[in-house]
Amino acid sequence: MTLTAFTIRLGRGQGRIRPANAAPASGDYLFVLGEDEPGRLFEVAPGDFAELTQATDLTGVALLRAQLRFRVPASLPAGLTWEASLTINGVKYARAKGRLGRVRPLTDLAANVSKLSGVHTVGVRLELIAP
Repeated sequence: MTLTAFTIRLGRGQGRIRPANAAPASGDYLFVLGEDEPGRLFEVAPGDFAELTQATDLTGVALLRAQLRFRVPASLPAGLTWEASLTINGVKYARAKGRLGRVRPLTDLAANVSKLSGVHTVGVRLELIAP
């Protein structure tokens, strides 16, 4: 595996971890898209993203909802922002932009999937975009 800004610290501050600064109430591990430790900087470019996906049967499902804690660094190059999105088969169905230096609980990231049936690839994506 080639190491990138999203894979260089897998298991410690990225990927599936138990964060030191944000222990989940359930005691479960979390999946971190990006880096859990504040102040760790990486070189990234617009369009770079990390995504966690899972094959899911959406038959009979009306609403797909993700609950996230979205933390954005205090600084970014001008004209760029981080976006969290809910994807189905690689298409963004719901999205939210982050604000610099803010932590935002996303309990409202939801997609209407009532017209879909069968197994689809559902994902949560963190992407650097030029708005």
